[in-house]
Amino acid sequence: MALNLNPLLSFTFLQMGYHTSPKFSVASMHRSVSREVTKKTSSSPRKVQVTHSMPPHKIEIFKSMENWVEENVLIHLKPVEKCWQPQDFLPDPASDGFHERVEELQERAKGTPDDYFVVLVGDMITEEALPTYQTLLNITDGIQDETGASPTSWATWTRAWTAEENRHGDLLNKTCNQSAGFWANIFKKIRYKHQIELCFSFLLVGSSSKDVQMENNPYLFFIYTSFQERATFISHGNTARLANQHGDKSLAQISGIIASDEKRHETAYTKIVEKLFEIDPNGTVLAFADRMRKKITMPGLLMYDGCDDDLFEHFSAVAQRLGVYTAKDYVDNLEFFVERWNVEKLTGLSSEGRKLRIMFVG
Repeated sequence: MALNLNPLLSFTFLQMGYHTSPKFSVASMHRSVSREVTKKTSSSPRKVQVTHSMPPHKIEIFKSMENWVEENVLIHLKPVEKCWQPQDFLPDPASDGFHERVEELQERAKGTPDDYFVVLVGDMITEEALPTYQTLLNITDGIQDETGASPTSWATWTRAWTAEENRHGDLLNKTCNQSAGFWANIFKKIRYKHQIELCFSFLLVGSSSKDVQMENNPYLFFIYTSFQERATFISHGNTARLANQHGDKSLAQISGIIASDEKRHETAYTKIVEKLFEIDPNGTVLAFADRMRKKITMPGLLMYDGCDDDLFEHFSAVAQRLGVYTAKDYVDNLEFFVERWNVEKLTGLSSEGRKLRIMFVG
């Protein structure tokens, strides 16, 4: 039976706002609260960013988890030689039937509503910003890959996770490129693909991203990634379902295979936080509450194509309308993690920790 999540807590998080699709934002901010202007002048005031907020002595916790990570987290990775690759799902240019297969792909795309492709492109944009997410991992205290080839379990996870995630944007990008008619039918602008590619660059450069307030803190980071991966699993799963409904089995397969990766990654990150609750229940529940106050925002929240300051809102409104990822999904996920991490039964808490436990479970 699911926990009865504290209704006040749910309301509080709803008030934080999220327009959704989690690939742009697991929990985006309400416009009236905190939407930052994308295009900033050199004189714009900068917010002071908090860094290295985890007490230094807690780095030892993550060092002590090395063997546990090897035995319990790395098992959720697939050997490289057994991983699917984008070309496995696309017409082979070297094959005799290449042009016919591309034409079939384009023909199926014509029968799929425009809104579906809007969400698909949004997924692609954020997946293509993968280097941003690897950077966040590699500046997190206690788990950094200090050489780029570190043999630690944490570093091994980061590199392998990145390799698996890298296929997602690649596959979505190539799928859209081979559906040439899709670009013409939907956007009707010869430069629109150029603007989409601008989004990739803006997200990587950082001129359209925001501080997601990780603070180099692995507690905050792993709680964040648990939510993000679960939300992405749901989003891609719903995208696959919609493709099936519109008769496009190829797109359904593509979204489904990406969703299965996200599910494995969700399981790994969720297990890490579960272990942290076991080792340091008080520190972890404090971080959980802090992370929720900060909101689970993805760097793509302020995606920008050089023209549209409200691009994220336009994409996310479509995702919400299609039911790809909704506000209800976010609250359901919060309830899922409160139960999964057994917050209701935590012991060894400080007075503040006990108050936060009550806030979560009522």
